[in-house]
Parts: sequence; structure tokens; C-alpha cells
Amino acid sequence: MKRPAWIDIIPEEHAEGELAALYERWQDRRHKKVDNILRVHSLHPKTLGEHAELYDTTMHGPSGLSLAEREMIAVVVSSINRCHY
Repeated sequence: MKRPAWIDIIPEEHAEGELAALYERWQDRRHKKVDNILRVHSLHPKTLGEHAELYDTTMHGPSGLSLAEREMIAVVVSSINRCHY
């Protein structure tokens, strides 16, 4: 049985300084929390910010593809990679 990777994270309630600001900026507004895919970067806030910027640019930046088309591509790639994200 495969175990998922276990990564130390800093929870939102313990975040300070740059990390707290990044958590605030990139939290899911509807659920008022930071997605796990970003929280895994909490020990290195610079990578959290850069990951979030890359995602935002890829999914919402100028493109000939609609958001729905981009999301469909992401789902297919994740499925092929057996990734839950």
C-alpha cells in the first residue's frame, strides 16, 4: 500500500510575517483557507508565492484557451499522473 507523502507545514493560525501575508493573499476566499497544494510550501514562503503566481498566470492569464478548457487539460494531466490535484 502506498502512503502519501508527509510534509511539515505551518498552519494558518501559526503563520507570521511573509507567510501570513501569502496565506492571506492566496487563501480560497469561499472556504477561508489555503489549499494544501500551497500549504506544502509553508516552510519556504518564496516558493509558495511563486507557485501561486505560476498557477494564476497559467489559469487566468491571456490565452487562446478558456478557463474551462484549461481546467479540463489540468484534470486529464492529473488523471494520467494519478494525482489528486
